[in-house]
Amino acid sequence: GFQATNLALAVEQIQKMRDWRLTSVPWKEGDDPSLKPMDIRERVRARIFFAYTSNQISSGQREIIRFLVEHKMVDVIVTTAGGIEEDLMKCFQPTFMGDFKLNGRELRKKGINRIGNLLVPNKNYCQFEDWVSPLIETMHDEQDKEWVEWAKTVAKQTDSKEDLPPKFQWTPSKVIERLGREIDNEESVLYWAAKNDIPVFCPALTDGSVGDMLYFHSYKRPGFCLDIGEDIRLINDLAVKSHATGQIILGGGLVKHHTCNANLMRNGADYSVYVNTGQEFDGSDSGASPEEALSWGKIRITADPVKVCAEATIVFPLIVSQTFAKDVDAWKENTKDCVCWAEDIIPESNEDQE
Repeated sequence: GFQATNLALAVEQIQKMRDWRLTSVPWKEGDDPSLKPMDIRERVRARIFFAYTSNQISSGQREIIRFLVEHKMVDVIVTTAGGIEEDLMKCFQPTFMGDFKLNGRELRKKGINRIGNLLVPNKNYCQFEDWVSPLIETMHDEQDKEWVEWAKTVAKQTDSKEDLPPKFQWTPSKVIERLGREIDNEESVLYWAAKNDIPVFCPALTDGSVGDMLYFHSYKRPGFCLDIGEDIRLINDLAVKSHATGQIILGGGLVKHHTCNANLMRNGADYSVYVNTGQEFDGSDSGASPEEALSWGKIRITADPVKVCAEATIVFPLIVSQTFAKDVDAWKENTKDCVCWAEDIIPESNEDQE
């Protein structure tokens, strides 16, 4: 009954997005001829977007999320600044259990920060910041070196109408990928994302400790730049260059809208699962139902989206246990030669024919 029904529907929806292949859609006259061969169609699967708010990483849900990323069961990640830094901080120091009712003034005096019923000592942030600050300095060095080479190339151009060469820019997703490689810790979600080439998007990367470090760095050495424009093109292209998409969104706010908006670029996601406790009455995007997303084209009108009104740390482990965790080896075997965009294999196919 009630949300238990929606939980079952969410399991069904996720299984459908995982099982989808281009063979699910009959080829018809007028379609791209290169997509007609069955051996091509069998190798094209849906691209899965996975979004979550930072509290999911602060909690034990981090281990569930790491499992999905480690086994390459999602293709695109969207999270908040806290979803980045909390994952990295836990590689240095643990987060502790507390209580929702602890006295905030007393915690402040002791240098302890509360996240719901979790406790994060100030020293955790200090250790993270000691680690990330030199990395920002290094990335700034690399940026300046690339820009000097770019300027030299531009200076050699004699035709004013000639297109300028590409200019290297750090983006939030590039910085996150670098952090994942540098942390070199298998407990980290970002470590596995970097290792498995799963892009992690965080348009509000500055909204947290990383932003604090960039603020302090800007006074010591101005000029480090983050290009969010390049990232919005990348995530939107990932949606557009997909034959089908699924989206699993834990929580609301920025991560929910950013994921849905990317799918709007392709006239909506084919499969959608929301898990949140937001309500519609205040007109917020966090509380907006799948029906509202349908009106915007964020979800396709042919879709059967599901919203589970529940606290994600309770229900998402149950969802994973009945989907992703049931067939790890089979998933790897069934998807090892798959892509989410046919053009990634069609050139290979044409070369084989030649």
